[in-house]
Amino acid sequence: MSLSIGIVGMPNVGKSTLFNALTKKGVPAENYPFCTIDPSVGVVAVPDVRLQKLSDMSHSAKTIPAVVEFVDIAGLVKGASEGEGLGNQFLSHIREVDAIAEVVRMFDDEDVHHVEGEVDPLRDIETIDLELVLADMEGVGKRLERVEREAKSGDKIAQAEKGVLQKIFPLLQAGKSAREAHLDTEEKMIARGLHLLTMKPILYVLNRKSGTVNVDAENGARWKALQDHLTRSRAGWVVLDAGVERDLSDVHDDERADFRRELGGSEDGLDALIKSGYSLLDLISFFTTGEDETRAWTIRRGSTAPEAGAAIHMDFRDKFIRAEVIAWDKLLEVGSLLRQGSEGQAWSKAREQGTLRIEGKEYVVQDGDVMEFRHG
Repeated sequence: MSLSIGIVGMPNVGKSTLFNALTKKGVPAENYPFCTIDPSVGVVAVPDVRLQKLSDMSHSAKTIPAVVEFVDIAGLVKGASEGEGLGNQFLSHIREVDAIAEVVRMFDDEDVHHVEGEVDPLRDIETIDLELVLADMEGVGKRLERVEREAKSGDKIAQAEKGVLQKIFPLLQAGKSAREAHLDTEEKMIARGLHLLTMKPILYVLNRKSGTVNVDAENGARWKALQDHLTRSRAGWVVLDAGVERDLSDVHDDERADFRRELGGSEDGLDALIKSGYSLLDLISFFTTGEDETRAWTIRRGSTAPEAGAAIHMDFRDKFIRAEVIAWDKLLEVGSLLRQGSEGQAWSKAREQGTLRIEGKEYVVQDGDVMEFRHG
C-alpha cells in the first residue's frame, strides 16, 4: 500500500531541511526500490519497537518495517490559487497526495528572511488554508453547475453528487474547509472522488530552531493565537527542530540522545512526525514473523482478515480460508517462557495454550496482530 504525505508550507519555513532529514532515515533500496525514482519523494520507515522485539524472538535474517511516503512540494505564496509563484505546480502536486504535513515556522531569525517580513505562525496557516479553499471553491463551483444540469435529467449518480457539493460549496464560500462538512459514509465516498485539497487530513509541523527566539518559548500573543487555532481546528500537531534532526541523521543511534540534548532537542521529533503521519492516514500494522524475516504490513484501520491478507498476496484474499492470530505482546510473552525462544516454538506453545485464535473472513484486524494465513 503506497500512501503519501505532502510536505507543504510558506518559503523559508524549514520544509527542505525537514525533507532532507526525513530522507536520511529512508529505508534500504533493496527492500523498496521505488524509493529512489523521484528525488522529491522519500520512503521512510515507521518506528515500531514491536517489530524489533518480534524479530529478536524469531532470530529473523531480515527485519522489514512499515513505511510512509513523504513528498516535498514547492513552497506556496499568496495568490497560488491564481497561479502566483509556483502555485499551479503546488496545487497539482498536493492533489496527488493523501494527506498534508504543513510546516509552520516558529522561530525568529534575521538571517532567514520571511516572505511576509514578520514571523507569525497563525497568519502563515491562514494564508495556506485560504489558497486551498479558493482553489477548491473554483473547482466545486464549476462542477456543481455541470452536475445540476445532469441531475435534472434524473441521473441518480449526479443527484447524489449534487447533494454533496451543495453541502461543501457554502463552507468554501465562507472560507472554511470541506473537512467541516457533515457527510454520511456514502457522501464521504463521493467527496473522496472529488480530490478536494481541503478534504485531505492535515498535520501541523511546528518547526523550532535552536539558538533563536521561538514563538512557543516566548509564550506571547503569537503562541496563544496559534494554540487557540489548533484547539478549534482539532488538528494534530508535532513540534520539532528540523535543523537538529538533519544534523543528527548521521549520528550513531547510541550517541544520538546525548547529541540531541547538546543541540537543544529533547525528543525525537522525526519519529513523532512519522508515527503521527502514519496515524493521520488511518493506517495500522500487522506482523508476520519467522526465521527468514519479520515484517510489518500496512493496512487501513478496519480491514478484515482477507483484506489484510491481500497486502501479502492476492491469493490470501481471494482464496482465504482462515487466519491464525495472536497479539504481538502475547506471542512475546509465550516466547519468553521458552529457553531457546524461537517463533516456531512460541507459535506452537501459543496454540497449545489456546492463546492463538482462529479467525474467519469477518475478523477485523487489530493493530499489532501477528498473523498466519491459510488459503485454498
